[in-house]
Amino acid sequence: MNFSRLRGAKDKSGLPFFRSIRGKRPDKGILVSFVLLIVTGLIVLYAASYYNALESGNALKDVISQLFGILVGGGVMLFAWKLDYRRLNDPRIISSLLLVSLLLLVLVAIPGVGVYLNGSRRWLRIGPVSFQPSEMAKYSMILFMARALSSPNRDIRSLFTGLVPLFVIPGIMFLLILMQPNLSTAGSIVISSAVMTMIAGARWLHLAGIGILGCIVGVYYALSEPYRRARMISFVDPFRYLSNEGYQLAQSLMAFGSGGLFGMGLGRGRQKFAFLPYPESDFIFAVVGEDLGLFGCAWVLSLFMACLFFSLRSAIRCPNRFGSLLSSGIACMIGVQTVLNIAVVMGLMPTTGLPLPFFSAGGTSVSMIMGAVGLIFNISSENDTAL
Repeated sequence: MNFSRLRGAKDKSGLPFFRSIRGKRPDKGILVSFVLLIVTGLIVLYAASYYNALESGNALKDVISQLFGILVGGGVMLFAWKLDYRRLNDPRIISSLLLVSLLLLVLVAIPGVGVYLNGSRRWLRIGPVSFQPSEMAKYSMILFMARALSSPNRDIRSLFTGLVPLFVIPGIMFLLILMQPNLSTAGSIVISSAVMTMIAGARWLHLAGIGILGCIVGVYYALSEPYRRARMISFVDPFRYLSNEGYQLAQSLMAFGSGGLFGMGLGRGRQKFAFLPYPESDFIFAVVGEDLGLFGCAWVLSLFMACLFFSLRSAIRCPNRFGSLLSSGIACMIGVQTVLNIAVVMGLMPTTGLPLPFFSAGGTSVSMIMGAVGLIFNISSENDTAL
């Protein structure tokens, strides 16, 4: 695409499609923490995946796939950085993204269309490329919420006329993703929506009521099928159910126990050697605990905390309400996903599949996150300009 032609082009709103990023630098804290997360994630991914990847004859198989996702994500990030983010506050753009996201979520739920793998139907395949529509749904929801919450005509302190209608779209996404089934991703969408409304000034009492309702739905869902009930029971004492539902969590906890303070050394942990299921994806943080120990876990957590802190600081400094809510919404999604993943791996909540941002193998996930971070770069680089 020729950015030079479009940079000065404007639509009826008078806003340019693209802007020059020359002289526009993103917040240094966001940039440094992001780069460190990407680099650390690749190193840990190699340590977690090389043993299983050897079966394919290439120990770097997952790392190469991740690098391809990062390459695609770099292009998406550059696009998001050059785009005038205020252009996204357009009902036509947001409606189109929501419509495509919902359509893809419906398609992935259809047997024979969605790819069925490991007991879930979460992927669509186009030729040699497979992707998760739920990743796109996350960020289209954030755009929708940012626009709705920045509208001067919406009184979010009113429960039935302001707040409840906002949760219709996240609620539909929740139900569609729940059909896959994928409770953790569905829950992250609703939780991030709730946090964004809290930031925008909604009443705590109203949010508490919605939260209680969400917990009731979650508990009902968790207990509605025998395998989910077994997973809930095994979560309480995984070592008692080591031969079935508790196996994965028990192996994860053993990995943390083996790591101690300083770890066994990068790549030297033993749980990845066919003991711990999915060490390269959902349970990659257990590899951090075993290989790098408590200090390695603290380092990774500090990187996430720094990234979230500087992203939220950028949101606070942004004079444009839409940009502020957009930046905080992206930060919330990354934060919620990180907390849920680590809570599962450490046995603080029942086992469910959710990748760790920047670390877990998955081209769709890393590409979408990089594009979202590009928007944060965009917003933070404009904070010195009155909008």
